[in-house]
Amino acid sequence: MPINMKMPGPDHPITIGPASGRVTVRAGGAVIASSDRALALREANYPPVLYIPREDVAMDRLRRTDQYTHCPYKGDCAYFSVAAAGPQGENAAWSYESPYPAVAAIRGHLAFYPDRVDAIETS
Repeated sequence: MPINMKMPGPDHPITIGPASGRVTVRAGGAVIASSDRALALREANYPPVLYIPREDVAMDRLRRTDQYTHCPYKGDCAYFSVAAAGPQGENAAWSYESPYPAVAAIRGHLAFYPDRVDAIETS
């Protein structure tokens, strides 16, 4: 177990479950992702975050960046830019490629910042 890994619990709950309906992400005037298999991660008092399977993301429209961050509850996070979105699309998506066991369900998924894409729609 990594020294800095924290476990979700009553003081910092994290739940992951299926998102309802289809999730579509638009950026630079194009559909970047569309999935009916997205997951909703709810963490403490933060707004829910939708994680979309990579198979449902146009990965050829994303470019991995050098940015990395670390979350003590989820692990190391890699970032991707959406070139078609211009400067707004820098580091617009992120992925925990080797998430900690408590959040293993988000492995192979990406999430998008709502203010760095045109829209994240659910239907």
